[in-house]
Amino acid sequence: MLKAEKVGRIGEILDQLYAEQPIPLDHRDPYTFLVAVMLSAQTTDKKVNQVTPALFDHASTPREMASLQVSDIKDLIREIGLAPTKAKNLHRMAEQLVERHDGAIPQTFEELEALAGVGHKTASVVMVQAFGVPAFPVDTHIHRLATRWGLTNGKNVVQTEKDLKRLFPKDEWARRHLQIIFFGREHCPARYHDMDSCPICGFAASEKRKRAERQR
Repeated sequence: MLKAEKVGRIGEILDQLYAEQPIPLDHRDPYTFLVAVMLSAQTTDKKVNQVTPALFDHASTPREMASLQVSDIKDLIREIGLAPTKAKNLHRMAEQLVERHDGAIPQTFEELEALAGVGHKTASVVMVQAFGVPAFPVDTHIHRLATRWGLTNGKNVVQTEKDLKRLFPKDEWARRHLQIIFFGREHCPARYHDMDSCPICGFAASEKRKRAERQR
């Protein structure tokens, strides 16, 4: 199967399964969305959504977050993985927003990535979901599926992002990002996966990849 044909078929299946793509992280505005995305690293969206209501009740703006002690933030997010580090980053990020941007969320990759605790993937999620700027955020889960499906041979998420941006039209990036995440959760687990019966792996994965998965 030609790669362009494969990409088209993958897109059709994703659109059929996920015609709507609700943002899985609860938030009130771009700032609270940024906070939720930062908290979601190495933590489930479900756990983040359990923790953020109380956090946002105390600090729903950068100024409110900056006014808290780091220890207070850590206590509010203690159930989240890496809570001590994330608390420090949230506090410093809020200070930087107040100092550099008068409390507003910047709308460029460069300015977002200059904030404490904000990497390229986090910035990409905020840019595409909060501001509608074309981006294709790639985390380890999307990297795993893109590799399984033969869409990339990249050794890291940076190369995978480049490959997916090249393969999918720019106006599809936002929904493909979420659709692939949803598909991975519901149909394409990392371990003990029957690739032959998978709606996408069945045709997109190479026989070599399928053999390798069976031997894991």
